[in-house]
Amino acid sequence: MKAARLYGKQDLRLEEVPMPEVKPGEVLIKVKAVGICGSDLSRYTKLGPKFPDRGPLVWGHEFSGEVTEVGEGVTSYKAGDHVTACPALPCFECEYCKKGEYARCMTLEVIGAVRDGAFAEYIALPERNLVPLPKNVSFEQAALIEPTCVCFHGLYKLNMQPGDDVAVMGCGPIGLLAIQSAKVFGAKRIIAIDIMEEKLEWAKACGATDVVLSKIDDYDSARNGVLEVTNGRGVDVVIESGGTPVTSAQVLGLGCKGAKVLYLGIPYGDITIPREYFEKIGRSELTIYGAWNAIQQGFPGKPWTSVVAFLEKGMLDFSPIITHRYPLDDIEEVFKANYERKTLFGKILFFPEGVEK
Repeated sequence: MKAARLYGKQDLRLEEVPMPEVKPGEVLIKVKAVGICGSDLSRYTKLGPKFPDRGPLVWGHEFSGEVTEVGEGVTSYKAGDHVTACPALPCFECEYCKKGEYARCMTLEVIGAVRDGAFAEYIALPERNLVPLPKNVSFEQAALIEPTCVCFHGLYKLNMQPGDDVAVMGCGPIGLLAIQSAKVFGAKRIIAIDIMEEKLEWAKACGATDVVLSKIDDYDSARNGVLEVTNGRGVDVVIESGGTPVTSAQVLGLGCKGAKVLYLGIPYGDITIPREYFEKIGRSELTIYGAWNAIQQGFPGKPWTSVVAFLEKGMLDFSPIITHRYPLDDIEEVFKANYERKTLFGKILFFPEGVEK
């Protein structure tokens, strides 16, 4: 079968590889749609494989597909079932796993890092990682369930309330999904912040009620814009999804007194926080939340069942977020074009069976 394996920085190769072996307790899935995660882009451009000594692995972890074969002992799935899957691989044995705090697992890994992932025609995974899909949820929409669950996991942690005002810093795919998530959680006002006007248009299509065009050369532009929209109050919930050293500091200035600040982005760089922004933590009595992955008690947990339910009911729609669709054959060129900044993109999806015309 065809699969894309990561050999090193800027070295992703589409190759012919053996079909996955279906072990007892595992399920073979024909991949229908698979997306690029922001962490994939960081590994491609800056980091390379997490464990290079293990050799190249099939990459990719945001996907949906159809069951084609079940291994010995599998009882919950059969050939023909539509599924997505949680890509996380907790140990289920450490002190945190035993408490159901799987996102805090001492040895947590994901597919694509320690076992083959989903940039391929087929993938085999443990039965417990699979999540069933209603037939009215398309494979394209279902490929975005995993990153949406990341947002839901964070919002459940901070106990967001209906009627809260929310600011989302950074309108890449995670930021756009955070906007849609905040909307179904009952946000009254959702303020989207980005340095690109095109992304703010995407944000409005996803449900943002207000937008703020921040500026690279004006550190306070995001804060000033939010304060203007909220008549000087600030917002109840701040979501950092830009994943840059600057935005990671800027978000501390956007909340009202007692606001909750949720970090979803990964800056991959040292962060310098101006004194007046750092002091907001104490002077405004902010509560800072870190959220990692998308897994909770009842593995993979409530975020997954919730996102699937909202999709089934039509309360989530990822169409405005999906900007590019390619056959899997184009994956090397697409990653290279992204690295060379040749295009503006939201969520990029690959279709191993080809893109429908």
